[in-house]
Amino acid sequence: MHKPLQVLHLEDHREDAELVQAMLQVQGVPCVITWRKTKSGFEEALREHRFDVILSDYTIPGFDGLAALKFAREKAPDCPLIFVSGTLGEEAAIEALKRGATDYVLKHRPARLAEAVRRALREAADKVERRQAEAEIKRSQEQLRALAARLQAAREEERTRISREMHDGLGEMLTRLDVNLVLMRKLLEQQGGQPQSPELLEKVAESHSLVSGTADLVRNLCTELRPAVLDDLGLVPALEWQVRQFQARTNIRCETRFEEPAFMRNEQATSVFRIFQEILTNVARHSQASKLRIALETRGGEIFLEVKDNGRGMRPEQMADSKSLGLLGMRERASLLGGAVLIDGQPGKGTTVSVRVPLGAPA
Repeated sequence: MHKPLQVLHLEDHREDAELVQAMLQVQGVPCVITWRKTKSGFEEALREHRFDVILSDYTIPGFDGLAALKFAREKAPDCPLIFVSGTLGEEAAIEALKRGATDYVLKHRPARLAEAVRRALREAADKVERRQAEAEIKRSQEQLRALAARLQAAREEERTRISREMHDGLGEMLTRLDVNLVLMRKLLEQQGGQPQSPELLEKVAESHSLVSGTADLVRNLCTELRPAVLDDLGLVPALEWQVRQFQARTNIRCETRFEEPAFMRNEQATSVFRIFQEILTNVARHSQASKLRIALETRGGEIFLEVKDNGRGMRPEQMADSKSLGLLGMRERASLLGGAVLIDGQPGKGTTVSVRVPLGAPA
């Protein structure tokens, strides 16, 4: 200890206060002791000064030890408090420790005082360091979540941009090329009533087929990147479109009950839609289901999406698998909006995925 400790001592007997000060000095604990013997003096000292440690008798006229401990925890939560008393029984000591006291020393065993003070200071320093580390971890987590949210938004913006460029640019070029091929075919067929080059006419027809197929592929890619129905019509029509696509692809029958939210920000609608896509992907890949029940509704300022299948059911170890990027992605998307994804699977009885996302207020 390089500088004297600032010690507040609540004690109504001068002899006991002087004994504590002498014992600390003899045991190599340099300190400056502020002695108070009344409730008002103790409270005033805590309001006006900062102390490294508090020593308190347990029985003070008009002010018991637990009341002193409560006030100290309110005004100086990081300052350790040690009871120094001659009347502290085992039950009272246990209760004091439960309520936040650091230690207790009996007056007839003052030799323990110095070590109790040193230990209390170590524990207080560790507590402050641990709280600072937890605060730093929390700040880092918040920064990572903010970054993740920005990355999600940037990815959706990039998907939208690419989808529009493909649709407006490449799609238009393919349409014009298709029109030109049709005109070329007509010109070839009209020359002298007979085509001058059957091989050329065949190549034109083949090129027309390739262009049409490429145009269909471009439209599908645009839809996968960013369904226009989500931006143009909203969440419920987008979910209904996705259900139709899913049923056509998998032959899994879907029963739906959708309620249009009164208001939903774009990023909320996008996240719910992407989570829904991931749920359907997992159902198609792993569930072996033949039927889905899907519901979307608003309750108490939150939107709830529930997807229940009649498949084989997820096992607990699958739900807790940290390597499942799909599940992690769904949970992270919901978490970024203050929501959550819950999965309840029972082997042989299907799996239910519940998504909860708070609704945003209009800007």
